[in-house]
Amino acid sequence: MKKFALPLTLFLGLISTAYAFDGDAEAGKAKSATCAACHGMDGNSPTDLYPKIAGQHAGYLFKQLKEFQLGGKTAGKEGRYNALMAPMVAALSEQDMKDLAAFYASQTMKEGTTPEDVIAKGEKLFRGGDMERGIAACIACHGPRGVGHSLAGFPKISFQHAAYTKSQLEAFRSGARANDMNGMMRDIAKKLTDEDIEILSKYVGGLH
Repeated sequence: MKKFALPLTLFLGLISTAYAFDGDAEAGKAKSATCAACHGMDGNSPTDLYPKIAGQHAGYLFKQLKEFQLGGKTAGKEGRYNALMAPMVAALSEQDMKDLAAFYASQTMKEGTTPEDVIAKGEKLFRGGDMERGIAACIACHGPRGVGHSLAGFPKISFQHAAYTKSQLEAFRSGARANDMNGMMRDIAKKLTDEDIEILSKYVGGLH
């Protein structure tokens, strides 16, 4: 299971990067006007087509913005390509991205809900994975409450819109999204069935 182990040197590097983060939340707020149409004024997207980014780790948000920009410049050959995000981030400077990340990280993500009919199966897969199929437990990287780990670069996934989480797991499974560290998410997602993805996406939506 080497793919799920974080090398000490890489972990220390991530810690150094995290502590060096110098985004200005107030400046980010002033720069966020164009983001509000999809993500809401405070990062709580009113539609499940777009992710909630309020309360997400600043380092993770910064990384995604940089990779959206790279994806746009390379037509998806590198980074993370999204037709809507590419033009939005094209002209952003690195400091702009740090400021936006700091602003949204300072906001509070609104709680979501988990349907009763997925709790049992969702909890089992989230907490224990499936050893027979080689599926690692989500809890290993995202924590027992789905809040992730800022220093290691693992995002908060609790309270996220189920439809968005589903779309991202499907994108990792197909390889359409490939900006995960060491291919960890792609390795896991390719082993998930449609039912697994549906259950996990709904389960983490209300994970406390």
